[in-house]
Amino acid sequence: MFSNLYKLFSNDIGIDLGTANTLVYLKGQGIVVNEPSVVALNTKTNQIVAVGAEAKQMLGRTPGHIKSVCPIVDGVISDFEVTEEMLAYLISKTEKMSKKFFKPRVVIGVPSGVTNVESRAVYDAARNAGAREVYIVEEPMAAAIGIGLPVKDPVGSMIIDIGGGTTDIAIISLGGIVRSKNLKIAGTRWNTDISTYLRDEFKLLIGERTAENIKIAIGSVLEGERKEVAIRGRDLVTGLPREVVITDGDVREAIASSITTFIDGVKEVLETTPPEILSDVMNRGIYLSGGGALLRGLDVLLRKMLRIPVTIAEDPLTAVARGTGVILDDIDYYQEVLIPTDDARSPRS
Repeated sequence: MFSNLYKLFSNDIGIDLGTANTLVYLKGQGIVVNEPSVVALNTKTNQIVAVGAEAKQMLGRTPGHIKSVCPIVDGVISDFEVTEEMLAYLISKTEKMSKKFFKPRVVIGVPSGVTNVESRAVYDAARNAGAREVYIVEEPMAAAIGIGLPVKDPVGSMIIDIGGGTTDIAIISLGGIVRSKNLKIAGTRWNTDISTYLRDEFKLLIGERTAENIKIAIGSVLEGERKEVAIRGRDLVTGLPREVVITDGDVREAIASSITTFIDGVKEVLETTPPEILSDVMNRGIYLSGGGALLRGLDVLLRKMLRIPVTIAEDPLTAVARGTGVILDDIDYYQEVLIPTDDARSPRS
């Protein structure tokens, strides 16, 4: 009886707590928030100045007493209090869109293979931020559910979720992850590779936002139509501003080592997968989700290297958030895919 009342008078919220961006799904409305995982903090008063897009605009532009903090590093919480504040802001913002009487139920995605301590930190942060119940799901599982893979069927499905801080490679069957690997190689690492390459080869210092813009504009892993972009930074020799033109070939060279490690990680998972499930994967193919799936030519390169069909999921950026939404629709049905927490274990009336 109480569970029916809660459904009527509380919101159900799904959160993809990412290193680069945090997405929020509101039941009945879809994705309602998509903001950078950045918080601007006043170190004099210890108060939050801005969260999300507004805080990201401040990166590299703040006075000494205001610092921009990214509280999620490599997919896990690095600053508990700031993460709590960020979640409270996001939950409050979402609740204003659909006012209900009770506090919300929340499903949060975390990288595969997180420790009990790391998952507990996410649980505690969400509860302290105002959630009534908190459920935690591994991101590759949520992404697979979000794109409609039959995760509870006796058939193997493979998904590679490439986020900002981590890449989750997982093979799923019968509601569980059969094999998985978590790589610290994803969008943010590629940005660092580009910055490092420009510093070493062009003696030019650029910020992270500029590196990301380069990746989005001309980043690719295979040769194709020549692309180039003019960028500005600080000359490391003179200390003065300088503009250079870089090409897609420069970006490929910059990220080549990381891409090789990424492909080796995918191969490693395939090599340890049971033969029957591997046969399913070869027939059904590999699915790519997350923002990193949009790196030009990545699906084609994987297809060439692995000789397995590779498909980029529809709207890959929102796959995890959409998956949390599907789970919210029937928590009981998806109970076995959740990471055990106090709320996941407790029976619901």
